[in-house]
Amino acid sequence: MRSIRRSMAAGLLGAAALGLWAPAHAVAGTGAGGVDAAQPSVTYCGPDQATGLAVSADRTVSCATALQVAGAYNEAASGARDASATVRVGVTAWKCQERQGDPNPYRECVDASDSGRRVILSS
Repeated sequence: MRSIRRSMAAGLLGAAALGLWAPAHAVAGTGAGGVDAAQPSVTYCGPDQATGLAVSADRTVSCATALQVAGAYNEAASGARDASATVRVGVTAWKCQERQGDPNPYRECVDASDSGRRVILSS
């Protein structure tokens, strides 16, 4: 009986460690404009090199593009008072701004051609 408890405890600790290890950068806030953590159409691309913010994007946006958009936005918004900017990566213009999440704000860039493509920067 005691060995079963130890095995079960070790298994639970291992599962918890795996769950904590996985990079799950979700932006709080669902509804209009918010990002749902369970939304399967968003891919985590890695941290932004300048700020360390987590960069995620719609699956229609490559991670290379998402990281370029994040870098261009951070550069453009560094001196902006309201943290909004329009940046160009390749031939695409992206409208970027800070949005209020629940509870933390996040930054979002949307394809200016109104295609619905998004890049999200979150802590």
